[in-house]
This record gives sequence, C-alpha cells and structure tokens, in this order.
Amino acid sequence: MLDLAGRTAVVTGAASGIGRAMARRFSTEGMSVVAADVDAAALEELAADPGFPSPVMVVPTDVSDPSSVNALADLVFREFGEVGVLCNNAGVGPMGTVWEVDVSEWEWVMGVNLWGVINGVRSFIPRMLESGREGHVVNTASMAGLIAGREMTRWRLGAYAASKHAVVAISHTLYAELRTAGAPIGVSLLCPAAVQTRIWDTERLRPRSGSEPSRPSSEEAERLQAQLRTGLELGNTPAEVAELVLEAVVEDRFYVFTSPGSPEQVSRHVGDMVDLRNPPVPGLDRSP
Repeated sequence: MLDLAGRTAVVTGAASGIGRAMARRFSTEGMSVVAADVDAAALEELAADPGFPSPVMVVPTDVSDPSSVNALADLVFREFGEVGVLCNNAGVGPMGTVWEVDVSEWEWVMGVNLWGVINGVRSFIPRMLESGREGHVVNTASMAGLIAGREMTRWRLGAYAASKHAVVAISHTLYAELRTAGAPIGVSLLCPAAVQTRIWDTERLRPRSGSEPSRPSSEEAERLQAQLRTGLELGNTPAEVAELVLEAVVEDRFYVFTSPGSPEQVSRHVGDMVDLRNPPVPGLDRSP
C-alpha cells in the first residue's frame, strides 16, 4: 500500500469541484499539496480555505499549454523534489451537437480535457520515474468516456465524450506501459457519474476568439442546463468522490466509479458491441 504521509500531491483543475476536494483530502493525509488551475482568483480563495490542515501551494496553470505544465513540473520538483500523486483532473464540458460545436470550441475541449492529461503525463512521469519512488497517477475521465451515445446524446455532449474516451485509452495504455517497464507507479481511471460540481458551467473559462461558437437555441440551452443541474444535484458530493479516489490510490486500483450502477451501464454498452446491436438512442429506442 502506498504511504502518502510526507509526500507531494499535484492536482490540476483544483480550484473547484472534484479537484478541490481531492486536494483537501490529500492534505488531510499529511501530503504537501500543489493546486493548479487556470482560474487564478479561485485558486487564491482555495489558498485561504481553512479546510486544509496545512498550507497549499497554488499555481495558475493552463493545462492545455505544454510550456505551462512544464513550468508547473519544474516548480514542483524544485520545491519538493518528488511527486507521490499526480491528478490530471482539469475538465470542461460545453454543449452542442458534434456538427454545431465551433472549431475553436473543439480545440478548447480537447486542449483541456485531452491535452491536459497528455501534458501532465509528459511533464511529470519521466521525473517520477527518475526519482525511483513509488507513486500514483489519477486521470479524470467520465462515464461519458465509456458509454457515450447511450447516455450522452440527450445532453449534446459529443465533444466532451470524445475527449474523455481518449483519456480512457491513454489511461489504459499508461497503466500497461508502466507495469511492463516495472515502474513503481500505479494508475487510476476516475469515471464519475453525476457529481455536484459546476462542470457544465465552464463557459466563463473559455478563451475568447473572433467568433462565438454555435449553440442550441437559448430556450433549449436553458432547458438542457436546468436538467443537467437537477441531475448533478442528485449525485455524489465532491468529497465523496475524493474519498473513493484516495482509496483507489492507496489500494492501487485502476477503475474508480462513483455510482453503484456504473458497471452495469458499461456492461450494457459492451453488450451492444459484442452482440452487434446498433447502439440505442435515448428517447427513440428501448435498451435491451
């Protein structure tokens, strides 16, 4: 079992939601915590959070920018000399059909959700390997990265689901590669279902471009946002998810689901592929 006391945890997307809860939970385990996020104002608020038993280092970071993540890694290894837990967690979730989403918004989603993980792995793993110490990587995907159309179609989250499918593939591969190399670094794949966060309210963080992205009509967008908010309010708290992540890290478990029904959802999705069934469309087809 991985001993976390006295080690260093790096969490991206740490200014709110699951990231903030993970940072706090690792802090209570006696770890030095480095919280990275593009939202500098929210990071300052986090730095003053009395829920952290020890001071947390906050570092404004754009995970979609390789140089920004490299600078984060430089700082962490210069100040702490090692990383015990790396959480590639930053994520955004804009809405729109795959043909409506503007190119700049596709680039934003992939930049944060996918390249954020890639940049984290490339900047931190080589140094973690060089240290020779035990460690763990947590990549935040989503149930959308496993079941996609079966559950995501109604919410118009195709771009989000595409990015999270890629995170799933990277995580599986990273796990196998590290084991093959005999490295003392474990990997966990976090696939949250509904969680009480503001993941679908990330428009405030989207870089502005010359043109605004295509959107569903205002009335429809408001309806979908209201449904999503209602669904999230019924989900896990970020603190509950952070506890599950901690358990997976300590026990070296790969899959981290936040809902008891998630494995069955995945099983039905895989069953469609194995039995060569066309994927059911929510609202139109009845699932087997």
